[in-house]
Amino acid sequence: MKVLETQAVTKQFGGLTAVNAVSMHINEGDIVGLIGPNGAGKTTLVNAIAGLNPPTSGEVLMFGERTTGKTPERMCRRGLSRTFQIPIPFPKMTVLENVMTAAVFGNKPGVIKDPMAHSRQMLEFVEFPIAEDTISEQLNTVQLKRLDLARALASRPKLLFLDELASGLSEGELKDIMSLIRKIQGQGITILMIEHIMQLIMSLCNRLVCIQFGTKIAEGSTEEVANDPKVTKAYLGDSADSCPPEPAPAESRPSEE
Repeated sequence: MKVLETQAVTKQFGGLTAVNAVSMHINEGDIVGLIGPNGAGKTTLVNAIAGLNPPTSGEVLMFGERTTGKTPERMCRRGLSRTFQIPIPFPKMTVLENVMTAAVFGNKPGVIKDPMAHSRQMLEFVEFPIAEDTISEQLNTVQLKRLDLARALASRPKLLFLDELASGLSEGELKDIMSLIRKIQGQGITILMIEHIMQLIMSLCNRLVCIQFGTKIAEGSTEEVANDPKVTKAYLGDSADSCPPEPAPAESRPSEE
């Protein structure tokens, strides 16, 4: 079943076309990686789908229903939630209060009977490492990302967008995030992740979509897209066509005698 489908989605800012007629889909249960060089238009595409900056043209469908141009709060209540590349919590509120805000306003009225208990469950689920009464402006990068994820999950999404959740993390923290993403998928949540860390992409994603200059250049299984010459060239430029072959191992090189 298709959880999400875009049909020729285009986003223009004045004379600049940031996203150009991108058609793609996400099936239920997928972890899809949205990849491409810096400035390719990945976050702009996600913003257009999620309603933050609606598309200039094209269509967005969730579960087969047209959602093009709907506001972020309406998209959230339809089952789409997200994290941000740079998390911005309510700085003077506690960790728990931030998650409770998402629990109350990210769901239809009356759905969450006990927002405090629900928010504590979300913090426990993401293994938030410090006290829930910590003021959010005191958090470091890793803690902010966990808080942002707990807020996103508090609205009980069916589809979750992760925008560079792993950026700035250490090797150990990266392994923890990979385990957490798998745990989220295990809850029946479909995931689209924007990511530059290929270790994460290759380990978690079953499908990839690659865009360059706002245009989709590849879509398919992770292995197919990762080995697509167009994708390699998008990341490496013209040097991808002229890279010298790897030297042979010493034991297999011909003798110079």
